[in-house]
Amino acid sequence: MQTLTLNNGVEMPALGLGVFQTPPDETIAAVTAALELGYRHIDTAAAYGNEREVGQAVREVGVPREELFVETKIWISDYGYDETLHGFDKSAAKLGLDRIDLLILHQALPSDFDRTLGAYRALEKLLADGRVRAIGVSNFMTDHLRVLLDATGVVPAVNQLEIHPYFQQRAVLDFDTAHGILNQAWSPIGGITFYPGYGEDRRSVLQDPAVTAIAEAHGKSPAQVLLRWGLQQGRSVIPKSTKRHRIAENIDVFDFGLTAAELDALDALETGRRGGPEPENVTLAAYGRAIPEA
Repeated sequence: MQTLTLNNGVEMPALGLGVFQTPPDETIAAVTAALELGYRHIDTAAAYGNEREVGQAVREVGVPREELFVETKIWISDYGYDETLHGFDKSAAKLGLDRIDLLILHQALPSDFDRTLGAYRALEKLLADGRVRAIGVSNFMTDHLRVLLDATGVVPAVNQLEIHPYFQQRAVLDFDTAHGILNQAWSPIGGITFYPGYGEDRRSVLQDPAVTAIAEAHGKSPAQVLLRWGLQQGRSVIPKSTKRHRIAENIDVFDFGLTAAELDALDALETGRRGGPEPENVTLAAYGRAIPEA
């Protein structure tokens, strides 16, 4: 498994299993399959409602803890310094872990950025105390990052973003790279997962002729081509699937490479159409929901 080095020296597997929208009753089987197939990086979140099942699968499979990289996210309802510290306790208890490898803020909260800053300062405290190995953010745009960097002391290790050929967010990617923040792609094979109310009419990049032609040339699937595109550009990718054969397919991407021309062809597919909500529209009124206790 290829690894990436975060800005604090922590090594992270470049490819992991995402469990967004994976029902709790399917999460154990999906994570178990992934671990059996060689995955060592699992991405979950408090808001997904399946941290407990991720932890159960990790325990039952029995992969040594030092070989695993477990990542989760604090939801906006638990922002604020004390609230986020408690949010960590809830996630750690559900996962059954004393230490989380990567803890990130799930969204910026532009309408109350002081709560966002309080939450991030709590992550800094958890990092200093050794409760987490690295901290980061998700869906933060450049304006959010500038304020965060000016107001806090630890540069995020990761910014998790929607990134696939149809929506590449190059300005954010470039800002992250310039500041030593690793880009991590959610929905790296875009078109599979849609937020309710967003992107239902969007074409699937998996069916794009440019993608399918490259896949045929390499004897690979379109999904494998899209994952390879992200990996070759230095990103972490966390594809989601609940099907064992797809989980196996998604990790089988380290035995081929895309040419410069193929990378350029995929880069040229940008549509500028976001699949999820606009980060500026994320508010507690619209998206807040209580995260249950452990």
